[in-house]
Amino acid sequence: MGQKNPNAEFFFSNPGKWQREFASLRSILLEFDLAEEVKWGVPCYLYEGKNLVLIHGFKEYCAILFFQGALLPDPGHLLVQQTENVQAGRQMRFTGVEEIQKKISLIRAFLHEAIEVEKSGQKVPKRDPSLLEYPEELEKKFREDAQLKAAFEALTPGRRRAYVLFFSAPKQAKTQEERIEKSIPRILAGKGLDD
Repeated sequence: MGQKNPNAEFFFSNPGKWQREFASLRSILLEFDLAEEVKWGVPCYLYEGKNLVLIHGFKEYCAILFFQGALLPDPGHLLVQQTENVQAGRQMRFTGVEEIQKKISLIRAFLHEAIEVEKSGQKVPKRDPSLLEYPEELEKKFREDAQLKAAFEALTPGRRRAYVLFFSAPKQAKTQEERIEKSIPRILAGKGLDD
């Protein structure tokens, strides 16, 4: 049985839209032998020191996020991939306490499965960073500036991926070019987008 962490109380005691739902989810999670921690400003539940699931809220729903959710059997398609760029994590979303109570056996089943995945050591394979599709504007810059290309390729795979996603997000080429131009000094300095 998990124990409440006093450091997480702020999350559950703050007035807000999903407080009843958060309390309900917490009580289910603490039925399991999980350590309650606070990570990224939200309650995170660890199994033997590894992130298993966290609770978070959004405007339209609250959710529990399974860190290795892509590996969980989900015949009812209840686990949601937040965006196409999320590789492993999957959310189970709720809009009320009643919905949580109706799905309590499913939540418990997913938690059992998530623990088994952790015990087995399975991980979702990381995407090969060389398979990233660079936007044309970045490719053009690389053709013009070999030093920039070399500096970009020397970045860690995660930093390259973050830049590519950031550069590719705008629809207009002009906005992509502006983002690339503003990022050149950081890239040449070996820094990531958020360093």
